[in-house]
Amino acid sequence: MSNLGLTSVRGKEMMGYLPEFYATSRSMQSILASQGKELDDIIDEVAQKLDQQFVQTATWGLDQWERELGIETNSSKPVEQRRSVIYSKIRGVGTVTTRLIKRVAEAFDGGQVDVIPEEEAYSFTVKFIDTLGIPPNLDDLKAAIEEIKPAHLSVDYSFTYTTFGALQESGLTFGDIENIGITFGQLETWDIE
Repeated sequence: MSNLGLTSVRGKEMMGYLPEFYATSRSMQSILASQGKELDDIIDEVAQKLDQQFVQTATWGLDQWERELGIETNSSKPVEQRRSVIYSKIRGVGTVTTRLIKRVAEAFDGGQVDVIPEEEAYSFTVKFIDTLGIPPNLDDLKAAIEEIKPAHLSVDYSFTYTTFGALQESGLTFGDIENIGITFGQLETWDIE
């Protein structure tokens, strides 16, 4: 069966429903090319709009998510950071527990986080375990935790860095680090493993 230049996915699909003698008809090819292109465009548009209904696939629809959740829109932030703020807001509903704070923090960081309560001091510490250095959207995380935590509790943040001890244990020297091209500032977030 010859599809004389029929490029539309839906046009080809429609051609499959017709008797074979239409496969060589230029008139039918033209009709199906036109109608198929329209159907392709409609289906693509519906798929794009459907993507905006889910945080993990939304792009231009993030503005709507932020408006609905009362989050200030900042289009200059990377999409993944904006999504993490939305996830955090969605997860941050309910009674505030260390488990809830952990879920909110992990939504921002994407790695393992530990929440350590310190009842006597009326505080808790959010400790980043998997992430080396300071997460790029820490300010957003701080704002989200401030919004959900009880007002009488204070919060501290603990970060994991590459230590000099870990560097020595790896057998690397400062000369090795210089030869690799790692700067002192990059060293604190460099995974030596």
